Formats: sequence, C-alpha cells, structure tokens
Amino acid sequence: MRDERGFSPAAIDPDKNIVYGYERVDGRLAVVSVALDAGQEKKLVFAHPRVDVSNLVTVGRDRRVVSVRYVEEQSEVVYFDDEIKALSTALSKALGGKAVHIGDMSQNEQRILIWAGSDIDPGQYYLFDRAAKKLSPVMPDRPELAGRALAEMQSVSYKASDGTVIPAYLTLPPGRANAKGLPAIVMPHGGPESRDEWGFDWIVQYYAARGFAVLQPQFRGSYGFGEKWLMQNGYRSWRTAIGDVADAGRWLVAEGIADPARLTIAGWSYGGYAALQVQAVDPKLFKAVVAIAPVTNFSDRLRRAQFNSGYLLEQQRMGTGQEAQDASPSNHAAEFLAPVLMFHGTEDNNVDISQARIMQSKLEGAGKRSRLVVYDGLAHSLNDSDARADMLQQSADFLLQVGK
Repeated sequence: MRDERGFSPAAIDPDKNIVYGYERVDGRLAVVSVALDAGQEKKLVFAHPRVDVSNLVTVGRDRRVVSVRYVEEQSEVVYFDDEIKALSTALSKALGGKAVHIGDMSQNEQRILIWAGSDIDPGQYYLFDRAAKKLSPVMPDRPELAGRALAEMQSVSYKASDGTVIPAYLTLPPGRANAKGLPAIVMPHGGPESRDEWGFDWIVQYYAARGFAVLQPQFRGSYGFGEKWLMQNGYRSWRTAIGDVADAGRWLVAEGIADPARLTIAGWSYGGYAALQVQAVDPKLFKAVVAIAPVTNFSDRLRRAQFNSGYLLEQQRMGTGQEAQDASPSNHAAEFLAPVLMFHGTEDNNVDISQARIMQSKLEGAGKRSRLVVYDGLAHSLNDSDARADMLQQSADFLLQVGK
C-alpha cells in the first residue's frame, strides 16, 4: 500500500546543487533537500509540528523554489527568499489583508502574477511590475459575484465520541453571526485522502445563501494532519471516519446551531459515500441525504478495476471480503430512514455511474425514498455550469423540505 515513505523528489536548485523533495518526519510530510553529489547529504528544510506540508512553490521558467505551503486553519506560506516574502507581505497589506499567492514570475522575476482573495472574495488575479511598482488587475475569478454579500467561513472544532478534537469549518448564512436553530448541512469532503481549506467555496456559499449553516469536518481519514490522522484511510477505517462525521451533526445540534428536525448531510465522491454510509451508524440523525457521484458498492468498484494497473493498490485501499461488504452503503439500504437524492454523470471515470445505480436499486428494493438524477456526458466533476446550477437548486430545494 502507498504510504509515502522514503524521499519523493519535487524540484532541483542547480545553483545550490540540491534536489528538494518530500519525506515523512515524525509522522508528517516535510520538505528535505538532498545534495546532488557523491555524498548525497540530506537536510531537513521545513517541517510543521502539527500538519503535513502541502507543496513547494516554484516560479519562473527555471521553476525556482521560493517557498513551502502548509494548511493548519488557513493556508500559510514559509518563504525561503526574503525579498519575495517582503513583497508578498506588502501586496497583502495593499490589498486589504487578503491572502496573496504568487502564481508565477517572468524569467527576470520583474513581472509577477499573483492571486488575492478570501472566504468572502472569490479572488482576483493581478500583475505586479516590480520596477514600476505597479499593481494591475488582470481578471476576477467569478465576476458574476461582484457586489454580492458572501458568507464568512470560520474555523471551529468539536469533540468526537472518543474525545478526539476534530477541526472543522463552519459557514453561516450571510449576516447571521449568532444563528440558532437553522437548517444545517454537514458536508464531508471527497478523497478521502484530501481536506477542506479556509477560503471561498462555491457549493458552500450557495447553500449558505439559501439559509443553511454548513459544517465541513476534517474527520480522521483526512489528508494533511499526519499519518496517524490518515489511519488506513477513510474506507478501511470507515467506522472512525464516519463516526467523526456523525459527531459533527451532533455538535451542531448540541450547540443550538442546527434545528435537529432540519439537520441534513451532503457530499461529493467520498463525501457522498460518507453521507450515505452514516445511515449505517445512526440512521435517525440526519433527516435527508444528498450524495453526488458517490462510492456505494466496493465489490462492483473492484470488479471494474480488475484489469487496471492499479488494481492491487485499489484492493488494498478498499478492503475485501466481509470488511468491504460492511463498508458498502448499498448493503445497508434496509437501515435507511432518511430520504436520498443522488446526482451522477454518465462519463464519470473516477466513480462509475454504476455505483449510484446500484444504490438506487437497493434503496428502491427496500422501499426507501430515493431519486437519482443522471447527467448525460458529464464526468466526475460535473463541470458544466447548467448541470451544476441544476444540481445546486434541486439539492437545496430537497434539503429545505425536511422538517416542514
């Protein structure tokens, strides 16, 4: 099984005659350098005591390494170049304190492409001329949202049933700083070897604009918090991961944020899997389920992967036998109490549409309330504005019917 042990090269610095790369240090992904000579001396460049590094930032045609990025509550950058660090700080200040990310530089590093944004700003690209000291806007990320009030995302945490503190992001409807008794959505992320980050999120913003409180838990099984947090992964260790997702809903109710009669769950890919599988843990907790391109049946998924080069790795990732049967939402259809709405594209090469169709068939066979919306010709991301708009509206309308 892939465990990210050993050295993984990422970028070369010819002037220093070293190669930068990633390696686990004390259970977390760190940046190390290795000398490109006979001695091959290895040095630790940067390690964070609580989270993995995310990536190295390189610029210019030569891909010069200028910084390393990590995410704790928010995305942070540690610069190796003092001039670039000072420039980034100055640009952030000039842009009202927004997060600034350097996208690239010209060969002589005098012209710099940057992005600046926040949770309530989808972002804007700028071109900075260092010689002229001139910052010019290039293009906004989402011009249609100009002038629209967006919802703030805040970092929170809650305790899982075993006492483990789980980090999360909470977004309330715009202007509702101390909201109580709201319709609420727990939204587990995809992956599961992934994580959410603080910042603008189009699907979260839509649901918040429709009046929902949205909680995004960084459950155990999420990536970025070290190998102990990652466990085997969110499939093989599903009881812990899904337990954390369920505890996110219980926390919303205990804090008075969510009306327990209007507590729902929605997710995409692994998030869709989690939204369905939580019915096997506590079928009474969430009153409605939205699953977008979900994994639902491990046997079917592995059968379709058997002639792929990564089959054995996928088998290790998903598990086999009774373990895989218990982890498959389709095998728990009889236990479902909440109505289900699923969305899936016919050209999904990540999670085949057979997964949603199997789930729909199992739920129908068990006499449960479920509907599957199929988008012809679309892949896993449903990267079509009309389809996404339809999915957002249908899902929000469906979830808002709960408790009425």
